[in-house]
Amino acid sequence: MNLIYETDRLFLKVLRPDAAKKVLCFYLDNKELFEKYEAARPENFYTVKYQKSILLCEYNLAVQLSAVRFYVFLKENPDQIIGTVCFRNIAHSIYESCEVGYKFDSRFWHQGYATESLMEGIDIMFGDLKLHRIEACVMPENTPSIRLLESLYFKREGLLRQNARINGKWEDHYLYSLIRP
Repeated sequence: MNLIYETDRLFLKVLRPDAAKKVLCFYLDNKELFEKYEAARPENFYTVKYQKSILLCEYNLAVQLSAVRFYVFLKENPDQIIGTVCFRNIAHSIYESCEVGYKFDSRFWHQGYATESLMEGIDIMFGDLKLHRIEACVMPENTPSIRLLESLYFKREGLLRQNARINGKWEDHYLYSLIRP
């Protein structure tokens, strides 16, 4: 697996700690949107120091092939992060599976960037890593995310009741999966 991939319009990169300022800007620009769907953040999350430590951890996990977060950049503006696609809990042996999560700056929605990024990431997981199954969890009211998954042929398998604590409240999630063709 490589640390940088290229699609027609995008770069997908595993970043090192020296990119912490860019990552922090991405999270600050999208704070209100992202926090609706994610676990509570530590107090120091919105600091360069914290982002450096996370990037170092993510880089090491990518090298070990146990989790891979790709930060997404437009080729025409390779300095601004527009989204992330993360493949975590990568399991081999009898499972050959992982979970996928993603988030994109709302200024870049409805332009096909999330689809393009996810398609590339899926190709990497199924091709390079030889995984068999990719799972995604999505809150029932997150219609754009549901549409995205279904457009990529993920199948809804069921409802995970009170699956994750989001903003202090246990939230249900739909479980989706995609099996390698």
